[in-house]
Amino acid sequence: MDIKAKIDEVVEKIKNDKDFAAEFAKDPVKAAEKVLGVDLPDDVINSAIDGIKAKLKADDVKEKLGGLGNMLGGILK
Repeated sequence: MDIKAKIDEVVEKIKNDKDFAAEFAKDPVKAAEKVLGVDLPDDVINSAIDGIKAKLKADDVKEKLGGLGNMLGGILK
């Protein structure tokens, strides 16, 4: 199983499906296992959930910085 690809899959589902995002916020283990299609040991699923949360935060920061870059680019021209 390619864990990075599975993390990306869950992140995309969270971003594109508000119901799933709410489910993930409420019970991340159950939600992640639902997308992954397997029941994983706690240490493995918790590690994957940490990766999912980190990727969500990183993507959010990139989005915000992208907007800032666009603003600065307009000012600096």
